[in-house]
Amino acid sequence: MFVQQLYTGCLSEAAYFIESHGEAAVIDPIRDIDLYIALAKERNATIKYIFETHFHADFVSGHLDLSKAAKAPVVYGPGAETAFDVIVATDGQLFSVGNITLEVLHTPGHTLESSCFLLRDENRKPHAVFTGDTLFVGDVGRPDLAQKAGNHSKEDLAGLLYQSLQSKILTLPDDVIVYPAHGAGSSCGKNLGKETFSTIGEERLSNYALNQPDKAAFVKAVTDGLSDPPVYFPLNVAINKKGYKNIDLLISEGMKPMDAGSFKNAIGEDEAVALDTRAAVDFTQGFVPGSINIGLEGRFAEWAASLIGLHQPIYLITDKGKERESIVRLARVGFDNVKGYLAGGFDAWRSKGEEMDMIIDIEADELAMDLPFDENAVVVDVRKESEFNNGHLKEAVNLPLHSLTDPGTLSDFEEHHNLYLHCQGGYRSVIAASIFKRQGIHNLRNVLGGWAAMEKLEKLNERIEKN
Repeated sequence: MFVQQLYTGCLSEAAYFIESHGEAAVIDPIRDIDLYIALAKERNATIKYIFETHFHADFVSGHLDLSKAAKAPVVYGPGAETAFDVIVATDGQLFSVGNITLEVLHTPGHTLESSCFLLRDENRKPHAVFTGDTLFVGDVGRPDLAQKAGNHSKEDLAGLLYQSLQSKILTLPDDVIVYPAHGAGSSCGKNLGKETFSTIGEERLSNYALNQPDKAAFVKAVTDGLSDPPVYFPLNVAINKKGYKNIDLLISEGMKPMDAGSFKNAIGEDEAVALDTRAAVDFTQGFVPGSINIGLEGRFAEWAASLIGLHQPIYLITDKGKERESIVRLARVGFDNVKGYLAGGFDAWRSKGEEMDMIIDIEADELAMDLPFDENAVVVDVRKESEFNNGHLKEAVNLPLHSLTDPGTLSDFEEHHNLYLHCQGGYRSVIAASIFKRQGIHNLRNVLGGWAAMEKLEKLNERIEKN
């Protein structure tokens, strides 16, 4: 028996490849499927099944493309409805893969069709459970993503989740390995642990949700403090239910080089977005006016889907050789409208003498020196509200990055304001600065190192407060 977790860090997503005696199964594949095909070839195995724990909201699954490539059926749990052929399994149904067995455990709560898959070894002993978004390390799946299905409230779904965990998961032996679909950073839970796998025994002891005294306490614990889910979540669910373009076709459509003149004309079209995927430190030194920076080095796809419409025409500016990676990572969250890229990158734009823009970077100590004397200073903190509450400058306005595209969010700023933008470390503040610039707000500075640098300065100590 062979089990491999395939973790995609920028999505905090875990897929799984399981093989026994020349037969394999893949659980929760992402959209670019080459790795699964390569693993099957390496293991000299045939992919027999593709299992989906639920309809994913935070990424587009690779289930359809992998099914076609491997000629293997897609398996969902009870109640799943799709626009394409799948096996809708029954609770307790068994699927053999070589000498091992995968048992369907219907665990509604995160979504109604959510199911876990219990792996039994050659002796039918429970070995591992693939929990999807039902159970994470240190957390459970949020119960507010499927409220429209059957008119359930988040409290209703949390109650179902409690029953699922008590009757299907916590009855398993303590040594059974827990393999969830997500790790820390995912928006599918409130506060996932940093580890990407655990055991039933460890979760029984340390998971806050599993240590509530009764159902009512559980419901309150898992529903309190939920932030709004990202706006693209329901769109990804719909894509996963209805189907999508083949990823190779998307790559072919997006890998079209454009000279500076053609690129300039294209990004002038209605709703077109020039997306610059270079690192923040490079972007601030010079960029195409009106372009949005979301660097590949961070949670690129998640922020792109939160800030840009999935069907807006996108034209890329990337480091040389990063064009394909940018397209693939966008496709993972549902973008299917990349129209081309600037050949030669920003250097080609600059060499043609085209207009360019910049963002002023300042160190945290420069901010500390400016604040006492600049009566027009406005500090804009683009971290999450929870981060802001843990510590911020008294003068700061909290505008979480995901809110900057909401109509009217930036309307309160005036020309005489001197804006100082920061996040925790510098990645999100440059995204924010590019959005401000795109909206015609140019009197701004980006604080290098963000809050991590600011809170270390003795000069700012008296200006820091916590909620």
